Amino acid sequence: MYEPLESVIPKLEAEGFVVDDPWDVVDAFEAKVAEYAGSRFAVALDSCTNAMFLSLKYLEASGEITIPKKTYLSVPGLIIHAGCKPTFADIEWSGAYPLAPYPVVDGATRFTKGMYEPGTFHCLSFHIRKIVPIGKGGMILTDDEEARDWFDLAVYEGRDRRVPHDSIDDISILGWNMYMPPEQAARGIELFNRTAETNADTGGSWKYSDLSGYTAWNQR
Repeated sequence: MYEPLESVIPKLEAEGFVVDDPWDVVDAFEAKVAEYAGSRFAVALDSCTNAMFLSLKYLEASGEITIPKKTYLSVPGLIIHAGCKPTFADIEWSGAYPLAPYPVVDGATRFTKGMYEPGTFHCLSFHIRKIVPIGKGGMILTDDEEARDWFDLAVYEGRDRRVPHDSIDDISILGWNMYMPPEQAARGIELFNRTAETNADTGGSWKYSDLSGYTAWNQR
């Protein structure tokens, strides 16, 4: 799940990346995936589930959100934790689908060149059974610079990850502990560098069970 930084830093420097501290490795992973996907920015974090959750929080989402009734278990849960209500629909999908009506895309089972859907917060997974199998991890693809800046703070407790904790005077937002460590990004880079440009989707409505009748969604 982790890769020694010493093994990846010389390779990044050979590609032209400047690595002055470990967080530059995370920046490099984000830059590589953004270029591959076709988005302006990418923000690495600890899971696709939390990528979607933070996207909904950024958008101040409320009310009902429509998702396929056949999807991964964490999706309706994150919608509820974000203060919304999941509505299940009989939707056929492969690779990615929107959390309607919001511009948030669950792209956990798709990783192929040019996959970014413009104007969205397109969320990726690096689960062990995904195409870039770090073990655990996620990413938000976006063209929105203001959103990127908010996500950068939100994933790291509302603070700048490059500023030591004892040197912080104040924070401007309430954040979460959802960041991707540099060692995990290093493993992501090594795996990404071996990833093909075109990859088949690893999931869709044909893979998952119908979640719509589960008791937990109706307890709140």
